[in-house]
Amino acid sequence: MTNPIVSAAWLQEHLNDSNLIVLEARLEQNQSNLENQNPDLQIKGARLFDIKNNFSDTNNPLPNTFPSEEKFTAEAQKLGINSNSTIVVYDTLGIYSSPRAWWMFKAMGHSNVFVLDGGLPEWIKEGYPTEEQQQQTTYSKGNFTAKFQPELIKNKEQILENITTKEAVLMDARSADRFHATLEEPRAGLRSGHIPGSINTPFTELQQDGKFKSTEELKEILKLNDQPLLFTCGSGITACIVLLATELISDNPKAVYDGSWTEWGSTDLPIE
Repeated sequence: MTNPIVSAAWLQEHLNDSNLIVLEARLEQNQSNLENQNPDLQIKGARLFDIKNNFSDTNNPLPNTFPSEEKFTAEAQKLGINSNSTIVVYDTLGIYSSPRAWWMFKAMGHSNVFVLDGGLPEWIKEGYPTEEQQQQTTYSKGNFTAKFQPELIKNKEQILENITTKEAVLMDARSADRFHATLEEPRAGLRSGHIPGSINTPFTELQQDGKFKSTEELKEILKLNDQPLLFTCGSGITACIVLLATELISDNPKAVYDGSWTEWGSTDLPIE
């Protein structure tokens, strides 16, 4: 499988495969004010991938930042994930937080991971099996071991350097009004604007009815060249949506600015 997304029909067909693990990438709140239509349901057999609490560096004042290799390994093993597991990640909003979980596994050295196109809403629409959301479940400990790929995550110093070198294209997934500073940031204390030289690519323009647009439409919207690609947003979540969209149409080197605007907008770093 080379396509990073799978359909609801594919997942239903493979739901009982012995090495398949379905993860719900859950965020209780989102800065885009999207509404979870089915807060009490999950795909049958899904396991909770808790981005905010278990799969973030909770000692970092910035939200949703990457945990250490050790923490990621321990939390993945608690979910029963093995080195040979095929992982399908979904979220309850369509395509929102699931690409973040997908990219985290990629950055931690696990390539056999995919995103469910359309997420839980598409699964329910197709009439596939759900169950009540599970809160506390224990699984047999897995043998997954994280192997961090540092080139897939960038820090503010690297983003600052890229303003000068222009080696990579920096794509900002926030809405146009936030990017152009016509709307205040939802997080208190942040400046408004964008990183100099970045281009605005709102993640909402890449989707229709909770699923990615066709590859032809994505090519027309994104207009990529052969430069490396960097991705930013508010806190590193929706940046991964745009990254996944580009993965569908290009093999350019890609990396996420993990601190994103929550970090950049709270400093004296240059803005436009």
